[in-house]
Amino acid sequence: MKYRRWVLAAAGMMLAAPGTGDAQQGRRAMNAEQRATMAARQAEALLVDMRMERPIEALNSVWIEELTWMEVRDALRDGKTTAIISTGGIEQNGPYLATGKHNVVLTGACEGIARKLGNALCGPVLKLVPEGDIDNPSGHMRYPGTISLREETFRAVLDDMASSLRAHGFTDIVFIGDSGGNQAGMAAVAADLNERWRGSARAHFIPEFYRYSEVFEWMESELGIVQTTNDGFHDDFVITAIMMTQDPASVRHGQRLAAGKASINGVSIADKEATIDVGNKLLGFRVDQTVKAIKAATAGGN
Repeated sequence: MKYRRWVLAAAGMMLAAPGTGDAQQGRRAMNAEQRATMAARQAEALLVDMRMERPIEALNSVWIEELTWMEVRDALRDGKTTAIISTGGIEQNGPYLATGKHNVVLTGACEGIARKLGNALCGPVLKLVPEGDIDNPSGHMRYPGTISLREETFRAVLDDMASSLRAHGFTDIVFIGDSGGNQAGMAAVAADLNERWRGSARAHFIPEFYRYSEVFEWMESELGIVQTTNDGFHDDFVITAIMMTQDPASVRHGQRLAAGKASINGVSIADKEATIDVGNKLLGFRVDQTVKAIKAATAGGN
């Protein structure tokens, strides 16, 4: 019954949607009975699809964009009703790190968070975010390679992504961001969605993911690693080590070794495997802290 109600509503919306050309004229010419008949046929056809058994084993992935629609459907039926929307950015990050630094971090982070939660899937990383004014470049937009969104565009995309996920049955939509400029927009959109949804689903902004000061404190107290200098770049050992867990080329590890530049803020990254090991520990700490915050938010409201 749940899927039948959803399918009938979807078919009704398809018929009600504005069209152009011959299709629009054809709909205008239909009488109420014909429209109802067409809606019923579309609903039944969609219902058949929704009831169809998946013919092959599901891919072991938590990324919605990597899954088939049937795999997403079945994950929802199995209780994976939390969806994570992560926001990164394309910006200048000094001479060594790829402009997609935050997106690289989120590839590992969202994967770890979703798997540890056990009831979550990851939406595509939102790779474009506000990075400064475009027409009169400010902030990171002063540097080549940066791509910026207007704040209103960023918030509209977040709203549409979250609303799409809710429409398909996700009941908890989680926002996390790896850049300081993303935080206020995510908080505002989550509040707006909760006001609009009024309990039919919930949006949660999780600021704990971006508390880098806690990551540095943990690194110093638990791992004994301390940055002794500041190289003056938009870069640090924590972010570099975490990026290396995903792709050492994203921090230009090979080139830096060749140039004698395999360190950041007084900490060596020359030993690739050792740095990746530390990066995994740092990433694990961030995942654990974020999972705790998500569990608290989804258990107790927003």
